Amino acid sequence: MPTYRRSVVPTRSGTETLPLVAIVGRPNVGKSTLFNRLTRSRRAIVGDEPGITRDRIYGEYEWAGRGFRLVDTGGIVPDDPELIPVEIFNQARVALSESDAVVLVMDVRTELASPDYDLARMLARSGKPVFLAVNKVEGEAMALTAENFRSLGIRNVFPISSEHGKGIGDLLDAIAEAIPALKSQPAEAVETSPQEDEQAAASRHRTHGEFEQHETSVAIIGRPNVGKSTLLNALTGTTRAIVSPIAGTTRDAVDEVVEFEGSQLRFVDTAGIRRKGKTHLMAEKLSVVMARRHLEAADVALLVIDATEGVTASDATIGGYAHESGRSIIIVVNKWDAVTTGRTDGKPAADRAIFERQLRSALKYLDYAPVLFLSALEGTGSQHKGMTRVLREVKSMAAERRKRISTGQMNRFLEQIDFQRAPVPMSKRIRIYYMTQAAVAPPTFVLFADRDVKLHFAFERFLENQIRAAFGFKGTPIWFKVKARNAEKNEP
Repeated sequence: MPTYRRSVVPTRSGTETLPLVAIVGRPNVGKSTLFNRLTRSRRAIVGDEPGITRDRIYGEYEWAGRGFRLVDTGGIVPDDPELIPVEIFNQARVALSESDAVVLVMDVRTELASPDYDLARMLARSGKPVFLAVNKVEGEAMALTAENFRSLGIRNVFPISSEHGKGIGDLLDAIAEAIPALKSQPAEAVETSPQEDEQAAASRHRTHGEFEQHETSVAIIGRPNVGKSTLLNALTGTTRAIVSPIAGTTRDAVDEVVEFEGSQLRFVDTAGIRRKGKTHLMAEKLSVVMARRHLEAADVALLVIDATEGVTASDATIGGYAHESGRSIIIVVNKWDAVTTGRTDGKPAADRAIFERQLRSALKYLDYAPVLFLSALEGTGSQHKGMTRVLREVKSMAAERRKRISTGQMNRFLEQIDFQRAPVPMSKRIRIYYMTQAAVAPPTFVLFADRDVKLHFAFERFLENQIRAAFGFKGTPIWFKVKARNAEKNEP
């Protein structure tokens, strides 16, 4: 069975021993701006719209030689009856239970109200060190106004400006002093022998895109409301991401690590990708941009399709992003129970073979990608059979995309191919003298031919099919580059 552990970005040895500091507060007070400044990243989406952050976002920072973990939470509005705010509150409550200290962020330009006192009392009852960061203080007058926030009953008050970095050093000094030995810090560096240094360097050595990788990044992509967050929670055995029937619930990318059969798999739940014309709020536009970035940084993409809606043009577009960026792809048909065993509309159960045939017809360019049918909702809790299939497929894809074929094997392979069978016009044919694999992830082959031309799509498809039949490369796109063998001789 897979095992799970809390994810932190970036992952380093000793991370789990670091003290955790939770950043909390009401919506639109600057929590994510503070998180991004401390982690030196743009991990959390920031903007003027309230309620942008919803899920918990983890990161790291270092101050005065000490490491800490940070968790950014969504804006807390106690006792809000709406679905999303309640879920945000639940996510923040999990962060508070995990944390060793709490930073309560408030906006100096906002008058104190009843919810602020409720939140301060709730944090005081936690028994953990609480630090009040009065944000957006950009002058002496505002610094004096920040003193009014002591009426909340919190002793440690710090006027800061997250955007400009003012006052943050004093806040970090106080945090470091308050939690000096709550958890052990990573061991200090020890002297190593030249042989050990050489071995460590060898494990990091990279040649032509091939390297020893200890973690596989998996991006969960798809349209809004197809079940990406439910799938993340099912795969990781957590309630890490907020799940709701409201499309576009996820905005920031949420990640979690699964240790499965000796491999570390980092799953990243991305925001639903939609066309520019369908996004109106700034946060929605940024979430789509961030989803594309996380996809391009991943090794494997899980393309989630809603079985109740079938394959749409948007699914094909999103799959195209993954294909063109060279990600290995697994197509996950989610909510399969809703069209089979759990169908309530009186229609006959969907046939898997027919559905897959229609899917392959709509996504012809992804003919190399395996298809898995499952229900992420049914996969949560103790029912891990469907999720184990996904984990094993991901592990297999990671190995396939890093596979390397020797030049000798490739040349023996070339001798066995009957290129006359390739459905290519004579004018578009080229003569291949030899071929070598230049890179992995994705596998990239260089063809040394009689002329330097772009491969005809039919010839490229023919050669790709021959390579897959001989060597596999399941689930990953294959790239080709053509070079003229005598190109160097002809250069002046």
